[in-house]
Parts: sequence; C-alpha cells; structure tokens
Amino acid sequence: MFSLISLPYAPDALEPVISQETIEFHHGKHLQTYVDNLNKLIAGTEFESMPLEEIVCKSQGGIFLAQGHDYFNNAGQILNHNLYFTQFKAVTGDGVQVTANAPTGALLDAINRDFGSFEAFKAEFEQKGVTLFGSGWVWLAADKDGKLVITQESNANNPITKGLKPLMTMDVWEHAYYIDYRNRRAAHLQALWQIINWEEISRRFKE
Repeated sequence: MFSLISLPYAPDALEPVISQETIEFHHGKHLQTYVDNLNKLIAGTEFESMPLEEIVCKSQGGIFLAQGHDYFNNAGQILNHNLYFTQFKAVTGDGVQVTANAPTGALLDAINRDFGSFEAFKAEFEQKGVTLFGSGWVWLAADKDGKLVITQESNANNPITKGLKPLMTMDVWEHAYYIDYRNRRAAHLQALWQIINWEEISRRFKE
C-alpha cells in the first residue's frame, strides 16, 4: 500500500514561488486523495504489490474502472506528484535564488546538445506548458540513449508510457497554481525555475 510522500522542505520553504497554502492543498489534500483512492482500488488485486511505475504502465488507458476512479489515473497522479514535489529546493535570499539557478555538468551538456542552449530549453518548456490544452503536465524526459525531449502529457499521463525516463515536470493543472497565480499559467511556469533542484534532476538523469 502507498503512503503520502514526505516533502524534503518545510511547507513554507518555496514561498513566494509556491505558497504554503498551495502546498497544504496540493500536497496535503489533492495528493492524499489520489493515495487513498489507489489504496482502495488495489486492495486484494494483482496491483497491490506493484510499484507505481508498473501500475501506470500495465493499466495505461484507464481500462480498469472501479468506484468512479481508475488505476491509471490515481497511480499516474501519485507518480507525477512524487516526482514534482521532490524536484524543488527551498527559496533563498529575499524571496529569490541568490545566484542563477541552472543545471551543470552532464545534464547541462545534454540540454545544450539537444536544445541549443539552456535559455532555448526554458523557452520551449514554458511554451509547451502554456499551450497544453486543459489539465496535464509538461516534462523533460530522456530516451534510452540519453537524448532529451520535452513532452506534453494530458491529465495523469507520464513519459514512462512512451518508454522515456521522466526527469523534471511542471504541473499545469489549475490546482497547482490558481491560489497563487489565478489564471496566469505562464507566470507560474516562469517562477518555478527559481526553485528547481538541478542536483536532483541530474541524479535522475544519471540513473
């Protein structure tokens, strides 16, 4: 059975980029609901002992329905949110990062190779986040050869369903940003760069 993931920072540590109020609703209520729903769905089934990634891939398409919720949506949202919440680091200084927040090493080399520059990567990432219709996620992912791609995933989908390794994501469901940014999705995406923990993203890239 699954449990709500613990945050690697205090609930107010991401302010003003993400408020404590948003963290308490997004992590403490929305994600908790997905965890509770999935635990009810998988009890006594073949999925009970599977890791999230396997549940997502085996139930892709939402073909297993129960109690108005399906395995894919709840497992996918838990996986997505776990990767999302653990990719951030606390804000420093006077509400912003003191130094430019950017990747280094092999990850930066791969970004430059596949997108031309870090700034070009950020611009494409934000554009794909803004233009994703409805609710969903925009991801930085790597293929089996280490090539980086940006994917738009609707609803609960995750790049692993395409054979890709998910590295970094921005949540564009409205509950992720509406308290702090109202309908200004673009402003939300632009602000998130300040709190990305590139050491964590690099670790995922090297796995």
